[in-house]
Amino acid sequence: QVQLVESGGGSVQPGGSLRLSCASSGFTLAGYAIGWFRQAPGKEREGVSCVSRDGSTYYADSVKDRFTISRDDVKGTVTLQMNSLKPEDTAVYYCAADRDSRSDNYCSGTRPSPYDYWGQGTQVTVSS
Repeated sequence: QVQLVESGGGSVQPGGSLRLSCASSGFTLAGYAIGWFRQAPGKEREGVSCVSRDGSTYYADSVKDRFTISRDDVKGTVTLQMNSLKPEDTAVYYCAADRDSRSDNYCSGTRPSPYDYWGQGTQVTVSS
């Protein structure tokens, strides 16, 4: 069965850090562009960051300089390191895999539609 599994969510105070991981089951992440999206209550799902097959990255303006995405194709994981967290970062975070990315250095950072596989999400809560 093909699936993605996120881990690492939780509750943290403003200014804190969390590290999210995305792992695959039934297929290998190598060869896929991987994206992180988030959805807060009452809001649309928005792109946070993505990493292409060759390691090129994209960050939404709201997380630039605070979040770092990385991939380890040997371990088959993609990690989102989140620092200096703010209350507005509170959301369910999803990782997604795109098998037909248009080029090795491209990933869709804003549009969910190209992604073929999605995880179940992990809750991130930033509150004092």
